[in-house]
This record gives sequence, C-alpha cells and structure tokens, in this order.
Amino acid sequence: MALLQANKDLISTGMKEFNVLLNQQVFPNPPLPEEAMMTMVDDWVNFYISYYRKQMVGEQQEQERALQELEQELRTLSAPFLTKYRAFLKSL
Repeated sequence: MALLQANKDLISTGMKEFNVLLNQQVFPNPPLPEEAMMTMVDDWVNFYISYYRKQMVGEQQEQERALQELEQELRTLSAPFLTKYRAFLKSL
C-alpha cells in the first residue's frame, strides 16, 4: 500500500531539511572521536523522527510506515557525511 501524499511530502521536506543540516556542518577543531560524531548524527535522526511523528497523518500503521521510511532516508543521507568525517579524521 502506497504512503499517503501528505506523508510523502513530509518525508521529502524532512530529507531536504536534514540534508541542509548535514551540509552546514563544520568539522570541529579539536575533532570529535568518530563514535561521538556517529552519536550526534543518530541524535539528529531521532530528533527529526520525533518532530515529524507529530505531523504524520493517517491510521497508526500508515504513520509508522511513513516514519520508518523517513528514518531509512535520513540514515541513507547521513552515510556519506559520516564517510566524509572518517576521511577528515584520517587526514589529521
């Protein structure tokens, strides 16, 4: 069953906003350990899920599916950022 259009729109908006957040990051000096950065990114994903949970529409099952899709998309977006951060740490 396809997601409701309103939830698709929310997922799209969340992805765009999350991507802006990732692109605005400046790597800290002194650098954080890789595990700390992974925790921060995980916290960001959880924050976005929590924020958008209140806005999802439809029955409970529809909302949960939409939130799972949003989480998957955010984690997919965060993977290149974490790879870039690992490369930054190795370059030090």
